[in-house]
Amino acid sequence: MAENRLEEFPSVRDIDKMIHEPARLLIVAHLYVGESADFLFLMRQTGMTFGNLSSHMSRLEAAGYIDVEKELVGKKPNTKLSLTRSGREAFEGYRRSMQQLFTDGARRKPGESGSQGQLS
Repeated sequence: MAENRLEEFPSVRDIDKMIHEPARLLIVAHLYVGESADFLFLMRQTGMTFGNLSSHMSRLEAAGYIDVEKELVGKKPNTKLSLTRSGREAFEGYRRSMQQLFTDGARRKPGESGSQGQLS
């Protein structure tokens, strides 16, 4: 049954699950718009806690989507995040996949289903 739904919307397979998670989508979207952002700015913009943002940041870094640069500004630590080229390309691909998904869905008539002619 779930496989039939994937066949109805083949663009679902193309969605990058690393970016699709809502918290990571917020992070990547903020970084896509700007060159870079510091950790505290992203905390404020996303409403995430320190630990939550840190966890998602680590996952995105491990995937090669963001660079994390730690430095001292005066005597205070500062963590700056930026999208890598791979991260920027992944986000652009994610946007195209989502647009295609919505386009495919909009083309369907109410009650229309893949090759079965009825909703599963």
